[in-house]
Amino acid sequence: MFEEPFANGDSFIHRIDPRHRIVGAVTFSFIVALSDRFSPLIIAVVISLILAIAARLNPRAVMRRLTVVFGFLMLIWLVLPLTVDGPAWIRIGPIALNRPGIILAARITLKVLAILVMFTALVATMPLTALGHALHRLMVSKKIVYLILMTQRYIHLLENEYQRTIRALRMRGFNPRTSLHTYKTYAYLIGMLFVRSLARAERIEWAMRCRGFNGRFYDLAVFPSLKTSWRFSGVLGLIIIVIAILEWGT
Repeated sequence: MFEEPFANGDSFIHRIDPRHRIVGAVTFSFIVALSDRFSPLIIAVVISLILAIAARLNPRAVMRRLTVVFGFLMLIWLVLPLTVDGPAWIRIGPIALNRPGIILAARITLKVLAILVMFTALVATMPLTALGHALHRLMVSKKIVYLILMTQRYIHLLENEYQRTIRALRMRGFNPRTSLHTYKTYAYLIGMLFVRSLARAERIEWAMRCRGFNGRFYDLAVFPSLKTSWRFSGVLGLIIIVIAILEWGT
């Protein structure tokens, strides 16, 4: 089941039109991903942190979300300084840490932090249903929007099916081990999940057709065009332009 730990709130960011937040986050991330200089990357990290603070996000929850990529970043810091060719910056016995590898690892780290914190502050602070409706208003493909909304609505059914099957296995004395029997049991479990998911999807489709579903969700969400949202987009747009000028203007 999808968790939305940041969606409920009454901060300044939560009151911004979801469409403005999506466009701002995507544009910001695109510019940051193409940047290489440290000055615009540091500014991008600072701006994303400021927005996270403005959204009143729980620091511990944000750190838990960032730990997903910390392993990837650690791997980068372990590999790039040793593999990228260039003059050695630091020598630890026979191990030479090359300057270009350290610089590249630092750039990737700043980019990842800036983009993830920005998306957490702007996009993760809206419910998934609001995200789907906002994408629909932004002319994103209907199939993608419907897939997001349907997945958000029915993913918990798959979780319930999985938990029920696991309970049935435990009641029959199943004890997972490193054995062929365990592998076969998990293979049967995955197969049953697919079969039951298909059966449930067919029943849901029949129920929706009985209620007059014709392949279209009617969007009743109302996104008022507030002056605050346009001001926010204007300020964020100016910041993005400054980052672009620092990267390519000189």
